[in-house]
Amino acid sequence: MTQLPRLNSHDLRAYIDANQIAAEIVILDAPTPTVEAAAEVAGTAPRNIVKSILFLIDGEATLALSTGDQRVEYKALAVHFGISRKKVKLAKADETLAITGYQVGSVPPFGHRQPLPTLMDELVLELDWAYAGGGEQNALVRLTPEAIRKFSGAQIVDIHTKPA
Repeated sequence: MTQLPRLNSHDLRAYIDANQIAAEIVILDAPTPTVEAAAEVAGTAPRNIVKSILFLIDGEATLALSTGDQRVEYKALAVHFGISRKKVKLAKADETLAITGYQVGSVPPFGHRQPLPTLMDELVLELDWAYAGGGEQNALVRLTPEAIRKFSGAQIVDIHTKPA
């Protein structure tokens, strides 16, 4: 099987430019593999970091976008899709790379190797602006939640509350 090249911040910049997205890629002095690291290096609160997490929902790739201070609830995803919680799996690092083109910890909310169905937690829309994965371990993209929603094609849902 041929390994496709890994995408990076230059690929994300090309996507942003081609789609005329009001966004800035910020190259940082340190890696940002976690929300906490990204918030510290960017000088912001974890809430302003939007996580892009790839799930396999009944075997199909779906991207979940959430604020950095919230956990994506597997059960909420299962309820949304009307399936058993056992059919909701976090994509492994190699699966994330193969599907999105980006390494875990650098996945942006859009501009992937292929279009992905995307769910965005409603709390993201409460932010004035956000940082998200910038395509590399030391890069973030700064933009508005509305730009994230528009260019990811995300459906807005509550994926941070665990259903009873």
